[in-house]
Amino acid sequence: MSKTKIAVLVSGGGTNLQALIDAQQGGILKNGEIVLVISNNSGAYALTRAENAGIATCVISKKELGCAEAFEEKLLATLKEQGIELIVLAGFMVILSQRVTDAYPERIINVHPSLIPSFCGEGFYGLRVHEAALGYGVKVTGATVHFVNEIPDGGRIIMQKAVEIREGDTPEVLQRRVMEEAEWKILPLAVEQVAAEIKEKKE
Repeated sequence: MSKTKIAVLVSGGGTNLQALIDAQQGGILKNGEIVLVISNNSGAYALTRAENAGIATCVISKKELGCAEAFEEKLLATLKEQGIELIVLAGFMVILSQRVTDAYPERIINVHPSLIPSFCGEGFYGLRVHEAALGYGVKVTGATVHFVNEIPDGGRIIMQKAVEIREGDTPEVLQRRVMEEAEWKILPLAVEQVAAEIKEKKE
């Protein structure tokens, strides 16, 4: 049976995308295949990572299309054209509306750099998450892979991994540790798990 077709949506450097590419090349990602990388930013280094791995890329810019509706229309049309069955948000800085999340129920995955329900929801992204964790004084943080619905960081949790906060951590140091110890490990595993479930339903 054919593998689950995956599209990865990116906005920046693409370190999580790289973790997925490495997992695909290393045989961790067996039931799914990344067939397309979409960015809302033509300058995203993630596009270069995809091209280096021989994965098709596409840029859909809200700025160029003029509004969120036109952006989502183009996005949905592109996903449909390519037969995409699973969407992974890997540092994608656009909040998707219910129109998109309803089109792919429990088929859109995101990785968030905290243990949801802590430090999540609107406004919590990038370094802000780690600044909040350190500001609050929590001793443990981590990452969460979850399904995406119409509520920011509100979908069902697939996988979590805890990361210890150390004395003297800065937001930047903590961000790096959470990526290395949690995000890059659980995102490929969660994608493989969901890809296998989708493939099973097709069979």
